[in-house]
Amino acid sequence: MSAELQPNAELEIAHVLFIDVVGFSRLLINEQSALLAQLNQLVRTTPRFRAGEAAGKLIRIPVGDGMALVFFSSPEAPVQCALEICKALQEHAHIQVRMGIHSGPVDPVKDVNDRSNVAGAGMNIARRIMDCADAGHILLSKRVAEDLAHYGHWKSRLHDLGEIEVKHGAVISVFNLYGEGFGNPQVPAGIKKQRRLFPSRRQRPTGRRRSAVRAVAFLVLPIVIGISTWAYFRSSFRAVGHAAFIPFKSIAVLPFDNFSDDKQNTYFADGIQDDILTALSKVSDLKVISRNSVMQYRDKARNTREIGQALGCAHLLEGSVRREDDKVRITAQLIDARSDGHLWAEHYDRDLADVFTIQSEVAENIVAQLRASISPSEKAAIDVRPTRDLEAFDIYLQAKQLISTFQDTPDWKETLLKAVRLLDEAISRDGNFCARLLLGGAGPHSSLLV
Repeated sequence: MSAELQPNAELEIAHVLFIDVVGFSRLLINEQSALLAQLNQLVRTTPRFRAGEAAGKLIRIPVGDGMALVFFSSPEAPVQCALEICKALQEHAHIQVRMGIHSGPVDPVKDVNDRSNVAGAGMNIARRIMDCADAGHILLSKRVAEDLAHYGHWKSRLHDLGEIEVKHGAVISVFNLYGEGFGNPQVPAGIKKQRRLFPSRRQRPTGRRRSAVRAVAFLVLPIVIGISTWAYFRSSFRAVGHAAFIPFKSIAVLPFDNFSDDKQNTYFADGIQDDILTALSKVSDLKVISRNSVMQYRDKARNTREIGQALGCAHLLEGSVRREDDKVRITAQLIDARSDGHLWAEHYDRDLADVFTIQSEVAENIVAQLRASISPSEKAAIDVRPTRDLEAFDIYLQAKQLISTFQDTPDWKETLLKAVRLLDEAISRDGNFCARLLLGGAGPHSSLLV
C-alpha cells in the first residue's frame, strides 16, 4: 500500500472464498487458459456471485490458478457461493477445485491497474486454509463455522478437523464442510500428516463430551482389553511366518515433505532426507532401504504397514523441512511399520548453519531407538561436517536433484549441462568439500552424485 493511503485506510470485515484449480501446473498453457475461462464463466453464473456483484458487495480477484471472491454482505455468502459452484461443476468433472473460506479484517487498496483490491489477515488466512485442502474440499475457519453453527441446516454439515499449522508457523482451527452433493468427506492428506507429527493438536472432547467419554471408557475398557489381547495374539501367530523375514533393525527413510513457502525448495528437503539415509547406511548393524526404492512414495497417501511389507523393513522415518531465510525447521518421526505405532518424534528449530548437526542428531536418535550397535568410527563418520560453506552445499543439492531427475525433462542434455555448471560453481567455493563428495569420503554427506 502507498504511504499516502495509509492514514485514510479503514479495516473492514470481509467474507473471503479462495478457489484453486487442483493439478493446474500439470496442464499445457493453452489447456490452463481454456480451463480458467470455463471456471470463470461457471462462477459468474452462480446466484450468490450475481447478487453480490449487483449490490456492490463483491470484489473478485484473479489469483494465478484460481480466484478470490471477497463478499461484504454476510458470512453465509461465500459458503452458499461455494455450494453453488460445486453444483455447477458436477457436469464438468475435468475441473477439480479446492476451496477455503474465512471471515476477517481486510484493508481496501488499489492495484496497479487502479482497480479495487483488498489485503490483510482476512485474505491471508483464507488462502492458508485453502492450501490445506485436497480436490473437492470446502474448508472453513473456526470463525465462519461458529457463525454457521447457529443454524440447523449448516450445523450437521460442519466437521471439526482441529488445529492445523500453516505457513509461517501460524496455528488455525479448521472445519470441513460437506454433505450430499458437495464437499469431500475425507480428511485432507496434509492434515493427516500433521496429526501424525503432532498428535496433541487433534480435537479434544470438552465439557460434557469429556465426561461422557470417560464414563463410556470405564464401562467398555475391560471388554476392549480382552478383545485387543485376543486380536493381538491371533494376528501375531498369523504374521510370524512373514515377520521372521523382516529384521528389527531395518529402516526406510521416506521422502521428506517441503513445507517451505518456496516450493522450489523441494531439492533442499530431498537433500536432508538423502543425507540422513546416507548417515544411517554408515552403521553396519542397520539394514537401510535404498533411496531409489523409497522415492516412489513421494506425494502419495501412505499406509505404513503396506510400505513396510513392500520394502521389507520394520521401521519408517518420515519428516518435513521448512526453510525460511537463515532459519530451518526439521521434523522427524520414527514409525513401527508392523504396528503403525509412533516410537519417536522431534522437531528442530535452528539456524540454517546447524543443518548438518540436525541431520547427525536425527541419525543418532534413530540408531538409539533401534538399539543398533555403532562403532566409534561409524559415529565419527556420521558427525563429519562436509563443508562450512552453506552456499556451496545448497548449490550441490540443486545439481544433485537435476542429475537424479534429468530423464524426466524435455531437454535432458541442457539439464545435465546446468548441473555441471552448478557443480563447477560449488567447487569454486569449496574445492575440498566437493572432492570429498566425489571421492566418496567419510561422512553422511558424501554420497556420490550418480
